[in-house]
Amino acid sequence: MEQDIIVYENGANFRLQVKTDGETVWLTQEQMSLLFGRDQSVVACHISNIFKEGELERNSVYAKFAYTASDGKTYQVAFYNLDVIISVGYRVKSLQGTRFRQWATRMLRDLLLRRYEDARRSPPA
Repeated sequence: MEQDIIVYENGANFRLQVKTDGETVWLTQEQMSLLFGRDQSVVACHISNIFKEGELERNSVYAKFAYTASDGKTYQVAFYNLDVIISVGYRVKSLQGTRFRQWATRMLRDLLLRRYEDARRSPPA
């Protein structure tokens, strides 16, 4: 994975560093469990249902990346991209899930407005 890092903070003493790869971010089930304040088994169940219901195609949103653990060994760890993270975020019932959805919506709105303003200032040639 690339070394770009995004830090998500919800203002309630919760902070999560997220690595990016390409044009998306990737989290493990364990990280999503921390993000949404739910047990990892709950996150796993939601992810399973997302694929079972056809909301997302597993092959396009799932990847295994090498991860070096504190014991110095390298493991292949399953990561899920932003599409899965957002889908799980809308399925969990938690205050942390609500805060993440609000943050993600705000970030998306800001990005879209910036791109719209940039496009207005410099029309295509």
